[in-house]
Amino acid sequence: MPEAWQPLLGRPALAELLGHPLAGAALQEMCRLLPPHLAVHSLRTFLLADACARTHGIAYDRVGLLAAAAFHDAGLVGRTPLGRGGFPYRSAQLLDHFLTRHQVGTVRRTTLTRAVREHMRPFPARDSGPEARLLHFGVWLDVTGRGERQVPGDRRLLAGLAPTPRFALSFSARVVACGLRRVLPGSPVTHR
Repeated sequence: MPEAWQPLLGRPALAELLGHPLAGAALQEMCRLLPPHLAVHSLRTFLLADACARTHGIAYDRVGLLAAAAFHDAGLVGRTPLGRGGFPYRSAQLLDHFLTRHQVGTVRRTTLTRAVREHMRPFPARDSGPEARLLHFGVWLDVTGRGERQVPGDRRLLAGLAPTPRFALSFSARVVACGLRRVLPGSPVTHR
């Protein structure tokens, strides 16, 4: 694993999962697919989501959420046309292919791909499960700081361990370039 990941991989929430085959495969794919700053964001997203779950006593699919976090921005990279649904939909497709290759069941795949597909909504859907809500929380907290009061100090700690200077600004520019308006809630092209 890349050197930049090491401080985050040593955090208990991630270290506990490193021996799991699906978690290891997801991290390898993330290393292959994502540039370093997006991969670090994905790891911080998982750790922030896990901190929220632990703080509030939320049960969830930890390995599945790690896989979802690893793939949630995969649609931002590469040369494949995005098509309907923009980069979150493309990211969900990539996650679905990965999970299918690893023989993950349909219900679990559906739950995790929905979490990825909907992570850019301003707020999670009312009927979303814990994985979708936690992924959403981790993403938005890492990029914007929204939700910091739920896990005070965690964002700053993780950013200090694995910094990505000006990440929020560069990420926002990339999202705008990918046409976020195509995936906002209520859009006729949002996949449900």
